[in-house]
Amino acid sequence: MSSTISEPNTLRIAGTVQDSIVDGPGLRFTVFTQGCPHHCPGCHNPETHDPAGGTVVPLKTLVDAMCGNPLTTGLTLSGGDPFLQAAQCIPLAQAAKNSGRNVWIYTGYLYETLIAPEAPEEWRMLLDCADVLVDGPFLLAQRSLSCHFRGSCNQRLIDIPKSRATGTVVLWTPPQNSLPFSVPES
Repeated sequence: MSSTISEPNTLRIAGTVQDSIVDGPGLRFTVFTQGCPHHCPGCHNPETHDPAGGTVVPLKTLVDAMCGNPLTTGLTLSGGDPFLQAAQCIPLAQAAKNSGRNVWIYTGYLYETLIAPEAPEEWRMLLDCADVLVDGPFLLAQRSLSCHFRGSCNQRLIDIPKSRATGTVVLWTPPQNSLPFSVPES
């Protein structure tokens, strides 16, 4: 499946959040991509399912918004499913990396599907930009507010660099001091 729902240098999105604290650690610029084939029952973003919905935005506009806030520590690509527009997400993820930000990607696909030999090359290229992949469909029966940075406990927080280096899934663990800002000692 190739990404064909937006033109080059643009991304079809449902919206953005400039200062999210729930889509990964730190202060994040979150982009909700448009289009999702999974249609998970209970999805909290059902308006993102239609690949023809949302708004087409120039990538430069998104990069400028992300880089315009010096407190932003990361980019989160959510959805919808960013892998439907993987080719368009790659330059945005690269801009995040080039500006010192980490990249998290949420997808309903499993990591094993994304790296399978028959998977589109742009999926692997987008994964190469990611620090953490939150994979798997949202399962309403496994929904829990105690699942760190996930909607349901079946979803995995995968450390992509470590997983790619070892050839096996390595789960992400938060750093010892995972607060987005330092807290003065009293």
